[in-house]
Order: sequence, then C-alpha cells, then structure tokens
Amino acid sequence: MKLHRREFLYLGASAIAAAAGSRFAWAQAYPARPVRIVAGFPGGSAADILARLMGQWLSERLGQPFVIENRPGASTNIATEAVVNAPADGHTLLLATSANAINASLYDKLNFNFVRDIAPVASLVRGPLVLVVNPSLPVKTVPELIAYAKASERKLNMASSGNGTMAHVAAELFKMRAGIEMVHVPYRGSPPALTDLVGGQVQALFDPMLSAIEFVKSGKLRPLAVTTATRWEGLPDVPALSEFVPGFDASLWLGLGAPRNTPVDVIDKLNREINAGLADPKIKQRLAELGGTVLPLTPAEFAKFVADDTDKWGKVVKLTGAKPD
Repeated sequence: MKLHRREFLYLGASAIAAAAGSRFAWAQAYPARPVRIVAGFPGGSAADILARLMGQWLSERLGQPFVIENRPGASTNIATEAVVNAPADGHTLLLATSANAINASLYDKLNFNFVRDIAPVASLVRGPLVLVVNPSLPVKTVPELIAYAKASERKLNMASSGNGTMAHVAAELFKMRAGIEMVHVPYRGSPPALTDLVGGQVQALFDPMLSAIEFVKSGKLRPLAVTTATRWEGLPDVPALSEFVPGFDASLWLGLGAPRNTPVDVIDKLNREINAGLADPKIKQRLAELGGTVLPLTPAEFAKFVADDTDKWGKVVKLTGAKPD
C-alpha cells in the first residue's frame, strides 16, 4: 500500500505521540513497588542518616517505601556495582558520594565506570569535613598538630571512614601540604572510626560534619579545623584548614544516581520530588544541624558537577600518590 505524504506524516506524528504518552504514563505510575536506595556505608554513618531522611520524604510523596540497603565495603564500590547491574527502571538507586568521584582514579581496576554507568538523578547536600582529635592528644590547633607530628618518634595514627573516602584523600592531601607523616588506618565507615578515636586507639580523623558533630558538641572529640575554604557557621570558632594550609578545600557531597538508561521521565520525576524536599524548611533545618548545605541541581547540572569533581580528585590522587591500604 502506497502512503501519501500527508498520511505518512500523520502516522509518524501519531507514533511519536503514542510513545511519549506511554513514557508519561509509566512515569506517572512510578514507583510501582518499593524502591531500594543502596548505600555503601554502614548504619549510623552520615550517608545513612541522610539517605533515611530523604527516603522518608520520598516515601510520603510517592506512596511507596524507599528502603535503605546498607552495603558497606570496598570504599562504596560493592554498593555501586550492585546498582550498575540492577534493572534500569528506577526501583534501585545509589546513594552516590564524593567517594565515587575519588575511586574513579584511586582504583586501577573497577568493573564499572561511575561517570558512564550511573545516571545522575539529584544532588542532595554538600558539607565540610572536620579534623578532630582525641582530647588526650596534647594539641589544640593545627600548627600544634603539625609540630607534634614532626617531633613525634611514633607516627600518628590517622583514621578514615575507608579507602577512597573523602576522609582518606583529605588526610593524604593534608599530609603532603603540611610535610608530615601519619599512618592511615581505614575503617568500614565513620561509626567504628569515631568509636576508636574516642577510645584512644587512633589519634586523629577527618570526618564528615554530618556524623562527627554530636561528638564535637559533647566534648568527646576536639575539633581543630573544617575543610571548606571558609569557616562553617555552625562552629564559627573553629578555623578553616585553609587558614594554615593555603588553598585547602575538601567538601563532601551526596546525591542519588540510577543505572544508566533509566527512563528520563523517571529521573525527572525523582529530581522534582527531591528538590521539593530540599526546599522544605524542616529538612533544610535538620541538614543544617548536621552540618550540611542543600545542593539542589537538575540532573544535567549534577552530571557536570560529578564530572568536574571526578577530574579534580583524580589530579589530587595523582599528586599525593594515594593508594588503597
């Protein structure tokens, strides 16, 4: 059968409209069942706290449970690979963090490419790390810590929340810039690292403000500096590390990602709901109390942010020679 040009254009337009309508209907029906948010950190960590806060918001907004699945290990690579290999239907999400950007260059062989294989959904929060020490350590300032490290016959033990985390790379950058040696002691997340720091098994730690703030406020740990370029308003008397190490800036970020090829309409729907949550006064206040600043971006803006951060920390890893321990 021969179609006239007008009939052909009509049928083509109808097919496009039908496809668009199908995608719209699917996005409207999403989520059709509980959604997993896979986090590469243990329960009680800064990432876990934030994931549960946002998961509760999304559950209330979208009518399905958003369940947090903690899969710590291998510096978030286990969790990331699980999401990379999950169906691309929006029902499995990754709690992406700055560790993902760091791991891209820290590890020589990964079974995935983070920038290629994870579709950015929405950024959540950005915040400082805080350099904390056990109060028994005879230092009260960053210059005193540097002097103590240089004079000490026994090297300081510098804990971290794991290989490839911002805590690890920030410590490596600090060691290089300050010209000191410290022994890196990686843990499986912030909670055990904080526990051992309070107990005196290790002496110092760069930790997300989100998880360290309560220990600082209670006096169990002594804060020496925050890692953002300027002081953090929540602890105005604590200096920025850049005041002693010019140009130092290491911010932690968290967001949500999905397997690549996840429908754009689903990603856009999630992005809208998440950004609505970040604008909610109660959530903003809770995040501020934990030391975070909301970071509402579109999926495209978040993609550029992740790509730029991956490039930045790739240069730092090369410069410092950081390696997984």
